[in-house]
Amino acid sequence: MPRTQCGTWTLLCAIVFGIALVPATSAHAQMLDKKAISLAAAKKMVAAAEAEATKNHWGMCIAVVDEDGISILTERMDECQVGSIDVALGKARTAARYRRPSKFYEDAVNKDDRVGLLTVEGLVALEGGFNVVVDGKTIGAIGCSGATSVQDGQVCKAGLDAMTK
Repeated sequence: MPRTQCGTWTLLCAIVFGIALVPATSAHAQMLDKKAISLAAAKKMVAAAEAEATKNHWGMCIAVVDEDGISILTERMDECQVGSIDVALGKARTAARYRRPSKFYEDAVNKDDRVGLLTVEGLVALEGGFNVVVDGKTIGAIGCSGATSVQDGQVCKAGLDAMTK
């Protein structure tokens, strides 16, 4: 290759390579750093909730979800009815997606006569779902089902408290 073509080729490669780097730098600047519930943290939460349920002789299903309501870990204790799997996941999803404990909606329906909330797709208006909040942001949730709503809430609270220990 003659010297002038080689210089032109080098310049062209440098320009293309430089342009290729610009979008990568811009895209990186647009990325978010988010906290998330790890599998280890989910296991810790489930273990604490299970210990509370076992102590009280309640068979439970315990579900931990991410901020979008996608399951990280779900456990069904021995003798817990199969239907509690969906209920526990529903309570956890409600708390995660709507950014407040599922009891908020149970109270809104029962005390404030807001029965229209029951038409909201995916909303489970029963106690037993708590959102996990870190630095003011919901990063996931835990949901429990298998006993009464109050007992489900008690077991769930034990799991939630494990996140702060």
